[in-house]
Amino acid sequence: MEEEARRLLEEGIKKKLVSPGKGELSTFPNGTKLVFHYRTSRCDGTVLDDSRTMGGCSKPMELILGKKFKLAVWETVIVTMRQGEIAEFTCDTKHTSLYPLVSQSLRNISAGKDPLEGQRHCCGIAQIHSHHSLGHKDLDELQANPQPLVFTIELLQVLPPGSFQLDVWAMTDEEKLQLVPQIHEEGNTLFKQGKIKEATEKYYNGIACLKNLQMKEHPGDEAWVKLDHMITPLLLNFCQCKLLQGQYYEVIEHCSSLVFKYEDNVKAFYKRAKAHAAVWNEAEARADFAKVLELEPSLGPSVAKELRAMEERIRSKDKEEKGRYKGLFNYNTPPATATTG
Repeated sequence: MEEEARRLLEEGIKKKLVSPGKGELSTFPNGTKLVFHYRTSRCDGTVLDDSRTMGGCSKPMELILGKKFKLAVWETVIVTMRQGEIAEFTCDTKHTSLYPLVSQSLRNISAGKDPLEGQRHCCGIAQIHSHHSLGHKDLDELQANPQPLVFTIELLQVLPPGSFQLDVWAMTDEEKLQLVPQIHEEGNTLFKQGKIKEATEKYYNGIACLKNLQMKEHPGDEAWVKLDHMITPLLLNFCQCKLLQGQYYEVIEHCSSLVFKYEDNVKAFYKRAKAHAAVWNEAEARADFAKVLELEPSLGPSVAKELRAMEERIRSKDKEEKGRYKGLFNYNTPPATATTG
């Protein structure tokens, strides 16, 4: 213990044991999965983040050793802990300069957003030395004034390599490519079972997996195009789920991106037409349905059915609005008599 504490101090880290863990200290080989709760505080006690409350839920952090997590100090300190242990680690500024970016990603994840939102156009080091806002006042202040931080960590689980299924983010590119067909099939099965929400999530995960790979390629290159062709059917299935959930504007957005690239994609035009019809964009819906007929005349009966349904909804809406405004302007009502004082 004393040797361990001395080593950490030499690295600018001070450890304070809060509650001892159980069993022997793990050897922590690369590929070990660590599951832990954390609380990040300034040295004055101000709490920045707490995994037990972030995003309104108590979801622990998961980290896999050897995957080069951006905040390297977490790996440094956790490998000194036993399962079940709680400890405080006060870390010098040299270990915490990237914490604002890490925190932004973790907050995005807890809010259901893209973890890289706001970080697309410059690297981490560049952002630290820029005036780029992270979207959180406390993180902007921390980015402008790097300082030591206190990490209170409770190590919940230590899972050796091979004892768990890798999350998508932790997979190699090859593993991701192999996983996507399985995700696609699972989504299709859930959709057929009427589990639309669950199917939506599967399709989304498949798209995210491929998008992650596509970001490493140059747009238009053969590898990029191949991945885009794999994304397209997943995105169309995702849009079908969104149609059933009434997320019409999202369908319009995604299908528009598809027809911009693939002008002969009948399914994209058809789904966008239905979405336009649902939000009373009559002209746009008719234009898209006309394009569907041009590309696939055999869909004539289906298009005719959709057009009749849209026209019926429009008539019902017009009738309802006429009834609502009937009598609003009654010109037989005598004018009010003006009076003078």
